[in-house]
Amino acid sequence: MTTNRMPPFSAPWTFAALLVFACAGCSAPVVKEPAEAIKDVSPSRNATPPKVKREPETAKEPVTPPKPQTPKVLTPNKSSEELEKGVGSYEDGEYKTAAKQLQLALNIGLDAKRDQARAHKYLAFINCVSGREKSCRDEFRKALDADPKFELEPAEAGHPIWGPVFRSVKSEATVRPKSN
Repeated sequence: MTTNRMPPFSAPWTFAALLVFACAGCSAPVVKEPAEAIKDVSPSRNATPPKVKREPETAKEPVTPPKPQTPKVLTPNKSSEELEKGVGSYEDGEYKTAAKQLQLALNIGLDAKRDQARAHKYLAFINCVSGREKSCRDEFRKALDADPKFELEPAEAGHPIWGPVFRSVKSEATVRPKSN
């Protein structure tokens, strides 16, 4: 009895094998190399293939716009600008620079009495922390002369160095009248 056995490489098996190989080629990702990555067209045995940056296959995250910057407040004149620079330098711990800027603001001429008192206050702070108590007292007197209602902020008034000096100068100013 003869059986009709199909040979192992018959048409259906060959067709199926070709179909599998064809589909396997379709599922491989296509990588487009940029022109810069292909520099050397001559193959070399020891040459390593150029590295190509590939984009991730995941969706890109949305780019967040930069935070808007707060606009700088325009100062009306040069003396006010110097006052603000002086306060900034003081807050940065640059006392020598701050003293020059604050004095320049006063020399140019600050319009508001409140600004004059503020400049003298920072000059007093600088003198007090530098151990120049007489100059510190003088600056506090000038601040009170510019603005008799001048007061330190609560945190400033509690400072162990200039707090007592200011209170002493303030009490002297209330006892004796202002001389013109």
